[in-house]
Amino acid sequence: ASAIAVYKQWIPNTNFETASNWDKGRVPCARDVVHFLKSKVVSVFVSSPHALTDMYLPLNGEFVLASGAGFTAFDGSWDPGCDSGATVRFADAENHTWFDPTLWQAVSHGEELEANRHIFSVDEERVPCQYDDVIFQPETSFWINIDSSQQVIHLRSISLMGQELSSPEAWAGYLQGPSASLQFHGNGTLQVTGTRCPDKSGCACGNAPDGHRICAALLRASGGQCPVPACQNPLQPLGHCCKVCGATINLDFTPDFDLQKYQDRLLQGLLSQPKYTSMRMAISKVHKLQTFLGVIHRGYAPLIQIVLIDDGLMVQTGATVEQLAADIMEDIAQHGEVLGISASRMEVSTSSTFSGQAGSHTSSRITAGTIMGLLFGLLFLGGILFLYIKGNLRSLPRLPALRFPRPWNRLVELESDNDKGFDNPMFDVETPSTEPGQETLQEMAPKDHQIFYINPLYDAGKMET
Repeated sequence: ASAIAVYKQWIPNTNFETASNWDKGRVPCARDVVHFLKSKVVSVFVSSPHALTDMYLPLNGEFVLASGAGFTAFDGSWDPGCDSGATVRFADAENHTWFDPTLWQAVSHGEELEANRHIFSVDEERVPCQYDDVIFQPETSFWINIDSSQQVIHLRSISLMGQELSSPEAWAGYLQGPSASLQFHGNGTLQVTGTRCPDKSGCACGNAPDGHRICAALLRASGGQCPVPACQNPLQPLGHCCKVCGATINLDFTPDFDLQKYQDRLLQGLLSQPKYTSMRMAISKVHKLQTFLGVIHRGYAPLIQIVLIDDGLMVQTGATVEQLAADIMEDIAQHGEVLGISASRMEVSTSSTFSGQAGSHTSSRITAGTIMGLLFGLLFLGGILFLYIKGNLRSLPRLPALRFPRPWNRLVELESDNDKGFDNPMFDVETPSTEPGQETLQEMAPKDHQIFYINPLYDAGKMET
């Protein structure tokens, strides 16, 4: 999610010795009959020897045996804790899907562990992003559905059985082996690139096309419904399935912005303070839909999104979030240009314990005010123009810029009184003769034939004052 890769570790497994993988909630013992579903493809890691009464195997699958592991037939001797035998069935792993955020966990090491207790990820980024490293624990087997709305799911590296595959060639070699098809299934394709995010301002996660899969998996237990937020005006962060109570800050940035350095600045300078012990922050680059007047699609624009929530149960929880957001905005106002931040916008949800507010960087407020002023100005001029055309403003002084002909009136006047004209100062002027005795243009016209000049910029009916 940030400029550096994040390690995401897969949680479930299909190991023989994992009690939750069996319908009885325990590992089969010597008197038991073991059943694997005949039609289910499965890969099972076995770490120790087992004696069994009987075992039904799938038509397509594999056992991965650790050193010393295997199966023997039960010889009838006494087995502690296995007095009466039963049929024990291996659980179906079909519900283990790649885009289920509950099946992944971020892995931190050393000094990162303390700092990252303040960090969380929006739901789309809880699943491996395009520049993340994926880890499957050593000596484990698994079965994952990788159905996706994307043709290719990009990753930086994948670690299997303790071996890191960090190049396209190494991953292609693994896919040609016997185990890959027994571990990954679905219409998606995993692709290892071996590259990190090339942009210091961060890279978008890339899971937006599968956002609906992520939310469906996350909300499966609640019937697809989000919990009701405790605040009056909850916020909807980009990439998150449900609304939250807290604050969001969106940043516009310049080429000088460094996401990792800015995250460290917030962690060390603000979130490390005792009053913010319960605060948690998500920060990443996202792409926001841009529209004109809320209707016309104008594409997506990158921005840095900061989401602030409070895990504490104190009465002043909302006030603490608001204060942290205000501190961040103040730091941006003082140092934003140096940090590569060109504008910022803040939103705070409203709860019963604190009043929400929205704020923005000075430049953003000026821009919004300018736009609103222009809109009101256009509406005012449009109203005046409408009233003038309707004839409600004739008593006002005539302004040349507001003279508009009404062609339907002109037709009526010409048809009813076609033998009259009006004096036009631009045309009813005697042309001076260059020679004595030369007639003017009006004198040269026949006496019984009148000439009129129709000027659409003047209305004879309006000449009376």
